[in-house]
Amino acid sequence: MIKECRRSISKVGFLMALLGAPLMALGADEPVKRELEEFRKDIARKAPAERLKAYEEGVDQVKKSGILDKALKVGDKAPDFALPNASGKTVKLSALLEKGPVIVTWYRGGWCPYCNIALKGFQKVLPEIKAEGATLVALSPQTPDNSLTTVEKDNLGFEVLSDKGNKVAHEFGVAYKVPEVVLEQMKGRLDLTKFNGDSSNELPLGATYVIDKGGVIRYAFVDGDYRKRAEPSAVVSALKGLKKGQ
Repeated sequence: MIKECRRSISKVGFLMALLGAPLMALGADEPVKRELEEFRKDIARKAPAERLKAYEEGVDQVKKSGILDKALKVGDKAPDFALPNASGKTVKLSALLEKGPVIVTWYRGGWCPYCNIALKGFQKVLPEIKAEGATLVALSPQTPDNSLTTVEKDNLGFEVLSDKGNKVAHEFGVAYKVPEVVLEQMKGRLDLTKFNGDSSNELPLGATYVIDKGGVIRYAFVDGDYRKRAEPSAVVSALKGLKKGQ
């Protein structure tokens, strides 16, 4: 029977089975990952080779910067924060945690198509998130006015918070300086100063954390490649795991 299992599921899946962990069906649906990859391929066909090369170099520099080692991880205590939402109302993490677990996800800005794909993916599973008694908030360095534009454009039903200067992103260890090679490509096409209201040229990783009621991080997705994001279904599974005490 063990041999049959080895033939029918991957090595990772086999290990999970031995440990009694739940298995996802082979070829499990990952709509956000699929859409992100399709968009990446589309850009690869249309964008100038010089721009594509610059973006790849930028991703490589971010990965080598040490940010992935500095970012908070599972088991770490999440720092409290209080940030304005798209309407200017202050939202505090500790107040949200009194109601239940909180999902904190970062996006670079409404100008980022990869971010919008990720946000829309979370919007689709929002009923499942609420069913688990959890709250979802999205953080971005862009100004409240630009955050409001994102909420309206993507028809989002969750809070979008303005983390000016990436203060909270720095506390979580997910803020980075945009590489010069990428800034050169942005000239005349994207003005980060206008969107973010400062001249720091910093952005957050597309990180996502699930924080339990005690303020402890129980799930973390952190990647140096801005084109990769947490799959919403994986986040929902992490929430379900909290109820089971996993």
